[in-house]
Amino acid sequence: MPDCGSELIEIIERTVPQLVALDAASTVHRPAPGKWSPAEILGHLIDSASNNHQRFVRAQFQDSLVFPGYAQDDWVAAQRYQDAPWPELVHLWALLNRHLARVMMGAPDAVRMRERKEHNLEQIAFRPLPPGQPATLDWFMGDYVAHLRHHLRQIPTLLS
Repeated sequence: MPDCGSELIEIIERTVPQLVALDAASTVHRPAPGKWSPAEILGHLIDSASNNHQRFVRAQFQDSLVFPGYAQDDWVAAQRYQDAPWPELVHLWALLNRHLARVMMGAPDAVRMRERKEHNLEQIAFRPLPPGQPATLDWFMGDYVAHLRHHLRQIPTLLS
């Protein structure tokens, strides 16, 4: 079983140089009305890291995996990622995810692997898990990494 924290560190190490090398002007181009620019995608990933940081910490001290969601488009708009300097977004994303990787790696195995019957992962997870199906914090952490990979793959396609 892959260690999500180590996997996240590897993604950061590989991706930051690629992101920093992008032309800042191209990172604010929206491919179509209602679609996010690369800057907004990275901003969304910053929001995801911020929200999941709290979820992963709280999950270590509660019996369920029930957490509030958030209005992703509203968060991206409110934080004006489109107007933020690209290098700052890259570094903020990297630092938040390095910290999140530490949280993942620091969670005790017994806590990460404990099955939780109560969750709302059908609402907040990238890969929804049906209600009633037991879930683990480890699965939820892996879902976070899958979500991050999904959005990082979108950025080069927007620039070509």
